[in-house]
Amino acid sequence: MRTGYLVLLLVHGLIHLPGFVKAFGIAEVKQLTSAVSKMSGMLWLVSAVLFLGAALLLLLKNNHWWLVGFIALAISQALIFGLWDSAKFGTVANAVILIGCIIGYATWNYHRKYERDVKKGLQQPEYFGKVILTEKDLEPLPEPVKKYLRYTGSVGKPRVNNFTIVFTGKIRKDEQSEWMPFTSEQYNFMQNPTRLFFMNAVMKRLPVAGYHAYVNGEAFMDIRLFSLIKVQFRDGDDMNKAETVTFFNDMCCMAPATLIDKRISWQSIDENTVGATFTTNGITVTAELFFNEAGQLINFKSNDRYNADAGKGLPWATPLKEYREVNGYKLAGYAETIYTYPDRELCYGTFEVKSVHYNVNQ
Repeated sequence: MRTGYLVLLLVHGLIHLPGFVKAFGIAEVKQLTSAVSKMSGMLWLVSAVLFLGAALLLLLKNNHWWLVGFIALAISQALIFGLWDSAKFGTVANAVILIGCIIGYATWNYHRKYERDVKKGLQQPEYFGKVILTEKDLEPLPEPVKKYLRYTGSVGKPRVNNFTIVFTGKIRKDEQSEWMPFTSEQYNFMQNPTRLFFMNAVMKRLPVAGYHAYVNGEAFMDIRLFSLIKVQFRDGDDMNKAETVTFFNDMCCMAPATLIDKRISWQSIDENTVGATFTTNGITVTAELFFNEAGQLINFKSNDRYNADAGKGLPWATPLKEYREVNGYKLAGYAETIYTYPDRELCYGTFEVKSVHYNVNQ
């Protein structure tokens, strides 16, 4: 779809050049039967350049390409009205391009909400301060958690006050649904637990954007086709608790240094398993963390994550594997998200870590 739209912008831009050519007598243009003034000829040229410029900006993934496209459209359509008999069919191309520009604007505007929330999150005070994580900080933790923090290389590095992650992967609703490939970016902030997750996916070759926000103990999920048409929206108490589980999962899986947080209480189960309770903003969630002999966290399980399709909480797990060095830490590079129904397990998402950065300021 994107390639076809790029071709349309390019071809439509080039089609505007004959108006300039005829106005300045550079060559004969039989398609244009009416006279074209030099002023109009210059506008035909400007419109052509703007369409080509919009195509270039789109190719370079510049978020403001649509603005150039709108200006090109306005000039183009005014010129077409002036040469209606010869150029009226250009209105069809302009109508298609207009739809694309509207979608481009919606995409930019929708993502801007996420960007504003991230900017606000970056203003949060540092929860753990600018100090190094030491062995003394690990003393209250169960042995498997201590071993995990040492394995990941968190000890001897700065405590983590915020973090940002880039994922690629695929998601689906159920076994009958097609997998939707996606890329995502998220920011987590520790002072006032905040999780801002923005996803771009493809559903049946159509672009879908999703924004999950969790701030002040309140969460929403907003999924939009073309970043414009709402196809799913959820909020409320069940969503708030579910996203608290997700926030705690992010801490455990992607930011091990945050597990010194006093809002967590620990219960030892056996030499490789611990229970954890995380409380924030009046919401309490529990989970079990499973480790292997090497000190890797290999699974996180919680019964506190609501499943809208089931209409209740279901056991939720995120098995982890493919540990590798990421930005100086040993972290899991791959995870799945799995709900356990009474009769089956459903893997509805896979996540591959592309980057993780701690204590960011932009």
